[in-house]
Amino acid sequence: METKEIMNSLMTDYGLDALAALLHELANEKGFWDGEKTDDKFGMKLALAHSEITEVLEAMRKSQGSEKIVEEIADTIIRLLDIYAAMRNENVVMHSLDEVLENKINKNKERPRLHGNRF
Repeated sequence: METKEIMNSLMTDYGLDALAALLHELANEKGFWDGEKTDDKFGMKLALAHSEITEVLEAMRKSQGSEKIVEEIADTIIRLLDIYAAMRNENVVMHSLDEVLENKINKNKERPRLHGNRF
């Protein structure tokens, strides 16, 4: 089975927890998690995820096209899922992203327009 097929299968058959584990394994293999996993390292990784969001904005601002914008969104998702899996492996978080996401979506369905805020 090719990587693309494995990814698609993980997302549809097993959810984000399984995809996160696979992405984290790949990040480990590529050296992105060498050394001890400390709060400082998690903080740095979150800052890098934030930088990916900024790259989405820059791609939009510079009219770099749909594919570049979506690529930067994908980078953001990859980084966040990688961080989540690392935190789960280190028992920083114990909850399933799949379960919490489903609960959050259902909660948001019941919230008022703009969740009661002005914007």
